[in-house]
Amino acid sequence: MQITRAGEYGMLGLLALARRPMGEVVMLDVISREEDVPVGFLGKIFQNLAKTGLVRSARGAGGGFYLNRPATEITVLEVIESIEGPIAFQRCLEEEPDCEHVTGCALCSLFAEAQDRVKQVFANTTVAGLSGRHLPGGLVKRARLQAGNRISLMPAGI
Repeated sequence: MQITRAGEYGMLGLLALARRPMGEVVMLDVISREEDVPVGFLGKIFQNLAKTGLVRSARGAGGGFYLNRPATEITVLEVIESIEGPIAFQRCLEEEPDCEHVTGCALCSLFAEAQDRVKQVFANTTVAGLSGRHLPGGLVKRARLQAGNRISLMPAGI
């Protein structure tokens, strides 16, 4: 299983929304600049996130997107699965298993255990919790350029 760029960019977009007060509408180009992700691709991802109800869109002048629920109530698992679909490490764990060894297979049970643990980590991590430890890529990039690449994100002495 590999999270695609769509999953990564979608997560980054929601982190950008989580940094703002609930209900604040943000244009995609602002999120794109903050997170250093392509705005066109982000638009397609956010359309999907709107269909699944994680975000809402506001049309017209000053339009954009906003979180549909507080970031403390949105899990990383919800975000990933709304973009990527259900997590399945192996074909034997898909909704309709395509594996002749699915019954009683030691590998299938190991994959299932690993998948359950990953899903548990994602389900126990909220967008709000993740946003508290995230540095927006685009903002860091701009700060470094303005400081002539003299900014270090590592604590002194490391």
